[in-house]
Amino acid sequence: MSLTLSRLPSALLASAALVAALGAPVLASAQNAEQVRIRGTIVRVDAKTLVVQDRGGEVVSLARPADMPVSEVYRIKLSDIKRGSFIGTAAMPQADGTQKAIEVVVFPEAARGTGEGHRPWDLLPDSTMTNATVADLAAAPKSVHGGQQLRLTYKGGEKTVIVPPDAPVVTFRPGTEALLVPGAKVMVNAQEKNGTPTALRVTAGRNGFAPPM
Repeated sequence: MSLTLSRLPSALLASAALVAALGAPVLASAQNAEQVRIRGTIVRVDAKTLVVQDRGGEVVSLARPADMPVSEVYRIKLSDIKRGSFIGTAAMPQADGTQKAIEVVVFPEAARGTGEGHRPWDLLPDSTMTNATVADLAAAPKSVHGGQQLRLTYKGGEKTVIVPPDAPVVTFRPGTEALLVPGAKVMVNAQEKNGTPTALRVTAGRNGFAPPM
């Protein structure tokens, strides 16, 4: 079964940080149009089409532009987060006012400052996304049994994020066609263009690794 974008759950506009950091151009005509993030597994791919089974089990068929950017996401270590790192973290708000990280992306230096701020996110219900600089870091509270506590600062505010030891920490680099194979785990930024669901960019993992964003 194929699925049109109009039937997908309502999603937020694509993260400005991810768009800019992946080096993907944003067409002027698309800047005010709704975009969705499709997280799932590639079913089929060719020069003009990308078919993805989303995490809910439905199959989405997308037009694939010739210039569609591809990026590879890959795991790094928690210790790679340093004071001064610019990161993005999907997290769940906690009763004490902190954020519990679901995942952390360490952005390349060239992406510093893009998408800076704190906003809702669609990874899980009520989740958030914070793109900010690590001002301080320390061992997480003993109740977390490891991990890190990060004080993140951004224009207009700051957040304290607890990163559990099992939260995936990743970064990314430009990808190639070799990543786009059936079975690959992907996150696709997509948009309906001229009535056709269209992939704008793809973030893919290698050897079964799923983009955790």
